[in-house]
Amino acid sequence: MWSEVSPFSFREVPRHLPSDLKIGFYSINHTDCLESLTHHCFDGTTGELAHAFFPPHGEIHFDDHEYWILGNTRFSWKKGVWLTDLVHVAAHEIGHALGLMHSLNPNALMHINATLTGKKSISQDEVWGIHRLYGCKDRLFMCPSWAKKGFCEKRRKLMKKHCPSTCDFCYGTQGMFWDLGCTEGGGKEFPFPTVPPTLPPPRTKTKTVSEGRNVTFRCGQKIIHKKGKVHWYKDKELLEYSYPGYLSLNEDHMSIIANAINEGTYTCIVKKKERILTTYSWRIRLKH
Repeated sequence: MWSEVSPFSFREVPRHLPSDLKIGFYSINHTDCLESLTHHCFDGTTGELAHAFFPPHGEIHFDDHEYWILGNTRFSWKKGVWLTDLVHVAAHEIGHALGLMHSLNPNALMHINATLTGKKSISQDEVWGIHRLYGCKDRLFMCPSWAKKGFCEKRRKLMKKHCPSTCDFCYGTQGMFWDLGCTEGGGKEFPFPTVPPTLPPPRTKTKTVSEGRNVTFRCGQKIIHKKGKVHWYKDKELLEYSYPGYLSLNEDHMSIIANAINEGTYTCIVKKKERILTTYSWRIRLKH
């Protein structure tokens, strides 16, 4: 699935050889979860199903206590447990390992609730995301001649797959949002989907920055002494953890490393109980 829409090909290699991706099944308290703020330890049947590490680490861990199957995710009344489609979850996690975060597009394989909604195929949203990270290139040498025959309009599906550069299908404006969560499953609320919070319209400043630059946002310094609590969001999704090499969360400020993954709108909301004291927002774009 991923080799059809990305510049990568995949093959299994012997354990003793170097590899870009390491995939395996792990018990509840496996090593990385004891040291990581982003990857919780597994929690037994249902709840968290798997987690992945962003590039360049390339690891994908599946919960060995799940009931994995090849087929649609469903509840087994006979066993009294959820049976989870391994291929579907693996496709989602490989997206994370390639650098994609969660998408706001409900039809995307990389949507946070894709496992619950049954979305299995790679959507245009993921294709645009891969193009943003690794570049957009035609896959076939005959693309220019097909374009001259009008295939960009007459056979859009074919051309989007094989000739995105020639037909100018590289980057879209729908979806294209990735949050920082890469833990799958619904926790104690499984199998009910999560709902993004409703935020008030913030004051927004736009910054265009060079890739690799460290960008810091400061919020609520004058009113924190009023015992207000700062909440940080990226494109309406609550940020709960720092992630080394991507972002660092602090009480009154946060920092990001500008890259294709971290483009988006960052918002701070200072609240005292349920009352909002102030909001600020920054829109980050990369220089191209």
